[in-house]
Amino acid sequence: MERDIDSSHRNFERLVCLVKRLRGPHGCPWDRVQTPETIKVYLVEEAYELLEALDSGEAQGICGELGDLLFHIVFLARIFQEKGDFEIGDVIEKIADKMIRRHPHVFGRAQASTPEQVRDVWHDMKKTEAKEKNLSPTSFLDSVPRGLPALMRAYRLGERASRLGVGRQDAASAVRRVEEELARFKSAMERDDSKGAVEAFGDLLFRAVNLGRFTGAHPETALNGAVLKFVKRLKAIEETLRQEGRCLESLSPDEMAAIWEKDRPDEGI
Repeated sequence: MERDIDSSHRNFERLVCLVKRLRGPHGCPWDRVQTPETIKVYLVEEAYELLEALDSGEAQGICGELGDLLFHIVFLARIFQEKGDFEIGDVIEKIADKMIRRHPHVFGRAQASTPEQVRDVWHDMKKTEAKEKNLSPTSFLDSVPRGLPALMRAYRLGERASRLGVGRQDAASAVRRVEEELARFKSAMERDDSKGAVEAFGDLLFRAVNLGRFTGAHPETALNGAVLKFVKRLKAIEETLRQEGRCLESLSPDEMAAIWEKDRPDEGI
């Protein structure tokens, strides 16, 4: 199903007007006192709720969460409009202009027929934009936001560095690096070197993230899948116990460990 453009425009204008009213003199007392600082936490929560909906694959849930995230974007734009900085129309115009500029292989004469070539075009355009704005030179890695969750940042940094030849290796070499870091971690544990173990564990995680790039496995996605599998197994055991008139809390650690190992699948958690 695809709505006509006029219908989409009307619905978007309706949302903009709704936010304006909520922030207005006779609007909602809670909405009227919000600031960019107070909204940040809700913006992050909505983004993660959208990710959860995407994992579920349920279309209506995804639709609802996209709406929640869009509301917060329009809401933030309204706050800045009240300050005289910009409005939602400026946000839309800027991103549309940027996407056209960043896709010269679609809207211009550049050539790019593979995702890798598109990525190169994208980075070349970013460099050109920086020069045009007379921005001072920055590190090649500065485009990776510091505020990203650690796994995501490690993935992006490794991805950027590999384009320079840093850490560029085959899958077998990447596996060996993981095994080396695991050996370092085990050695530190045997020596009761907690500081060394923490450092080795961090290096092990970083190497594991790098290993995932060879199969296209994003660490957040892969780890979330493992977490969901873990939760599913634990809930299944919990349900079995409930049917027997027992609960998880009534089991001793040894009993729980025995049940967990007994029902453990051949592969995975």
